[in-house]
Amino acid sequence: MKTITGRVALTKKNLLDINDLSASVLDRFDELLGKNVTLQLISPDHQSTEGRSIGKVGKPAKLEDWITTITPLAVGESSYKVTFEWDDNEVPGAFLVQNHHHNQFYLKTLTLEDVPGHGQVHFVCNSWVYPAKHYQKPRLFFTNKAYLPHETPEFLRPYREDELDILRGDGTRMLEEWDRVYDYAFYNDLGDPDKNPDDARPVLGGSTEYPYPRRGRTGRPPTKSDPKTESRLPLVKSLDIYVPRDERFGHLKLSDFLAYGLKSIVQFLVPEFKALSDITGNEFDSFEDIMKLYEGGIKLPEGPLLDSIRKNIPFEMLKVFLQMDSSGVTKFPKPQVIEEDKSAWRTDEEFAKEMLAGVNPVNIRLLKEFPPTSKLDVALYGNQNSSIKAEHIEKNLHDLVVDEVLKAKKLFILDHHDALIPYLRRINATTSKIYATRTILLLQNDGTLKPLCIELSLPHPQGDKFGAVSNVYTPAENGVEGSIWQLAKAYVSVTDSGIHQLISHWLSTHAVVEPFVIAANRQLSVLHPIYKLLYPHFRDTMNINAFARQILINGGGILELTVFPGKYSMELSSVLYKDWVFTEQALPMDLVKRGMAVEDSDSRNGLRLLIEDYPYAVDGLEIWSAIKSWVNDYCKFYYKNDDMVQSDTELQSWWTELREKGHGDKKHEPWWPKMSSVQELINICTTFIWIASALHAAVNYGQYPYAGYFPNRPTISRKFMPEPNSPEYDELKTNPEKVFLKTITPQLQTLLGIALIELLSRHTSDEIYLGQRECPEWTLDAEPLNAFEKFGKKLKEIEARIVAMNSDERLKNRVGPAKVPYTLLYPTSEQGLTGKGIPNSTAI
Repeated sequence: MKTITGRVALTKKNLLDINDLSASVLDRFDELLGKNVTLQLISPDHQSTEGRSIGKVGKPAKLEDWITTITPLAVGESSYKVTFEWDDNEVPGAFLVQNHHHNQFYLKTLTLEDVPGHGQVHFVCNSWVYPAKHYQKPRLFFTNKAYLPHETPEFLRPYREDELDILRGDGTRMLEEWDRVYDYAFYNDLGDPDKNPDDARPVLGGSTEYPYPRRGRTGRPPTKSDPKTESRLPLVKSLDIYVPRDERFGHLKLSDFLAYGLKSIVQFLVPEFKALSDITGNEFDSFEDIMKLYEGGIKLPEGPLLDSIRKNIPFEMLKVFLQMDSSGVTKFPKPQVIEEDKSAWRTDEEFAKEMLAGVNPVNIRLLKEFPPTSKLDVALYGNQNSSIKAEHIEKNLHDLVVDEVLKAKKLFILDHHDALIPYLRRINATTSKIYATRTILLLQNDGTLKPLCIELSLPHPQGDKFGAVSNVYTPAENGVEGSIWQLAKAYVSVTDSGIHQLISHWLSTHAVVEPFVIAANRQLSVLHPIYKLLYPHFRDTMNINAFARQILINGGGILELTVFPGKYSMELSSVLYKDWVFTEQALPMDLVKRGMAVEDSDSRNGLRLLIEDYPYAVDGLEIWSAIKSWVNDYCKFYYKNDDMVQSDTELQSWWTELREKGHGDKKHEPWWPKMSSVQELINICTTFIWIASALHAAVNYGQYPYAGYFPNRPTISRKFMPEPNSPEYDELKTNPEKVFLKTITPQLQTLLGIALIELLSRHTSDEIYLGQRECPEWTLDAEPLNAFEKFGKKLKEIEARIVAMNSDERLKNRVGPAKVPYTLLYPTSEQGLTGKGIPNSTAI
């Protein structure tokens, strides 16, 4: 009988608490009683079990020196020796582990040092192992060799199939902390009708009225008031919301996340604070007052409500969340948009530049017809075509006429009209007062955009079928006209901020990605090469989305408090999901669809940009090309022809379930790829990786740099445009700053919004970026490893190119008047608020 020695790397705990401590003490007693952690290798020798031929399970081997290696308060990685009896000349293909202790641990790797005839063998595990009492079968882990289903060694096939069955679950019961079940549910947990009928929200998903991607199932019971609505956890238990255990944040990320205010955000939503945020009259009076937030700090207004808050919220939480010192003064880091110049954000140049290189550069499009037209149903909404006329813009066309610049493809539009008109009556019946907006811009000879006019529209007072009532505003620098123009730009920023947060960010990255994660874990074995390819891009997505359902996008949550659609926010995102097309999320297709590029084989990356200095598109196409090249090399290593794609049972099941369940409300759409060729597989994987990594980075990590100074990116407007001869209009002549600030977000909602986007814009200490992997031994196959190394080198070249372009003064849109260089698609970053870096996944 031969022996094999191995080393097991594991982390004992996630976060320290009293239960961990007591369990660790009990673990020591268990060791003395002979209870321990055991591992069993699975060999290619066959045995018959339940009528199946299956790999033989070896004798149990226990982890050595458990008592002496780890202390009750230890947090971090530990290594244990294990010795197996082995009488086979083949490589073990998998192993079983049973945890007979009281405490869970995070199993990172098992490395066999001396397998006869093969040397070192790696098992990459990266999974939580709970006490055996929670599982019907021992936990199973495979070697890091990738196999297509039909290539799987016969002795491993039953184990491969059984593991997928476990991950699918049976669709019943409430899921617990230690469960590993991936299943689907509607977004039916956002409202709380048991608490208050006003807190009810429609079920998103499963209907033509409110289609939506699916979320992960928790199995919580329904509410008493509405059997279609799932009951909610109390806010203070938000961290306990179920996601499969391996999808939860690691201890470093969770520590960072808590340190920067998650618990405080939860506590911030107590009724006293919500009531305080609704008080009118607590506005900032001037831009200088706002600057105190970042320079000297400001003190919250004293009063009975604030006294009540101090009684109900621990000061340490307020201190962390609101950056508050011992005297109650709040101070935030200075956003990049005002670091170099306090007033550059007010310029037309910066306003336009941020549509190309800001936090939401994905909505601007080429204007193909003038005046702009609406696609809304005339029978329901009347004539919604634009009221903008040639005379509104020709005075700023440098002696050209509209037809000339239209044909020259030099007119662009930021159009948030059709998306908002159907909801304006309901939204404006609340404290929000917003407009549907259209903004037309001219591409100038120096490559920058110049705003030509802004149209602000409201539904007709006599009814929707009478169309819109619109006013058009044109640029002005001085006097009342200049102040009116600044307000018009603010209304555009409000609508753009809402569309950004609800659609560009939440829906188009977070929400649409989650079904991919669920379907992959249910249908693709960890042995599958496509699972290994996509796995880094799943990390933490289900966890951050679950937290969002608890405190951000829920009824009465932070999004409703800080973004203009209020209680209609998620409903609006559901309506706009109707326009979502997976294939159009590919950056080249998106740019062509918006008219921002045309196909050109002679141009770099096969597209010619109509605005050559469009930083999001320029950098994005480089990243897209690098991802596609990497995916191409990887997929073609495993799939030599189209037949192999078509005959891959797991791959086909994944793609079918993703369409028919994960995005089930769109399962009949004709645009879904068929997954019938290697090229389709490459396109699908490239698009998914782009969405989860680069697209999310582009619309997330610039939030604080640009919107941390809220006058630049207000999220709510509370008053309509001042009418001539009104007191507000007269006040524009004497104190335009105060009118501006009275129009947009009040003080405490501002503090909540700033605190939130600071949290979301930070990179945590354990971030893993595009081109990086958590474990260097993630596969045994040499060619994919070499291709991945090439991918990493390509990304470093892109980083250097971005730095060079940001230093090129001819490229005016890369820095802009506010002197904020465009770095959101710079692949790597340091920890913290950096305004750069592409993490692998939609993880925050």
